[in-house]
Amino acid sequence: MNPLQQWRFQYSSVLITIFCISFIASGCTQTTVNGAAQSSNSSAKPVSNQIQEKNNAIRLGYQKGGIIPIARQRGELERQLAAQNIKVEWSGPFDRCATLLQALNGNRADIGGCGDIPSISGIAAKQPLCIGSVQRPKPEALGNAILVRGNSSIRKLADLIGKKVAVNQGGAGEYLLLKVLEKEKIPKEKVQRVYLSPNDAAPALYQSSVDAWAVWEPYVSIAELEHGARRITTTHPAPTYGIMVVRSGAATENPTAVKAALTALSKDGEWLNQNTTAAADFMVKELKVSNAVAKQATKNRGPESYTFPTPEDITNLQKTADWLLEQKIIPQRVDIAAAVCPLGT
Repeated sequence: MNPLQQWRFQYSSVLITIFCISFIASGCTQTTVNGAAQSSNSSAKPVSNQIQEKNNAIRLGYQKGGIIPIARQRGELERQLAAQNIKVEWSGPFDRCATLLQALNGNRADIGGCGDIPSISGIAAKQPLCIGSVQRPKPEALGNAILVRGNSSIRKLADLIGKKVAVNQGGAGEYLLLKVLEKEKIPKEKVQRVYLSPNDAAPALYQSSVDAWAVWEPYVSIAELEHGARRITTTHPAPTYGIMVVRSGAATENPTAVKAALTALSKDGEWLNQNTTAAADFMVKELKVSNAVAKQATKNRGPESYTFPTPEDITNLQKTADWLLEQKIIPQRVDIAAAVCPLGT
């Protein structure tokens, strides 16, 4: 099997997994009310108990890499929440924020970790989402990059003029590209953006259908270490926030469970920062990537530290949202302060 076939097989497997999870999450269980469709000796629980159980469940959706899949493997989050009578359910892995946000929007998950750009884009699109907790920007992190093929003639950012760059629309990839061009004073119209998901962008780059690819970890390390890709950016010109996005209904219906889950996730971040080798091992098991990829991706992403947003965080995110509106990436202004989840004190 050649490298391209391996790539296609790897990401086809992810897509099949997502399809199966989505199918299961669509629900095949019939809900009964007041004993309808139950036999006289049924042991089904009363409606009041069913509602209580639903309110005490929290569903965590996760992407490839990051805190949530590590929390899933560690099991400490489940133990902490079980002590508070909160049941944890998992959904994923999703290949990017867009598909994770679809799960939140479709009421198949309650919390998920994304970047600020897709999160703001989702809120601007009137998806029922709110901002739960945030991870502040890490200026020196290498978790995002613009990649080219190893044998590409592109050596510097100015070489992108007249070229095609794969990005995820309204997401971290498009934001990275536009900010890089802005910093280098290259008119954005001189570089063609090709909107592709990571699963489609990777083979497009290797088959020379596009000239470059703006993407994030662990895709960066997979491309570099397993497919000979080369980065033409180092640090991000405008480092982004990480956001734990919450389904608005979950935040209003059960703020206690949401807040407990967000607090537990922040503790998993603290553990990750102190146990990077173990965190990389978890990534190997979860994503079926090589040890080299997991170690590099963990190092490139930098420390994981989530906190509830402060007024300063809200101001910074508002500047990003306003910039996205200026660039016509989002259709309307987002009021960040109003988009913060109402979780109480």
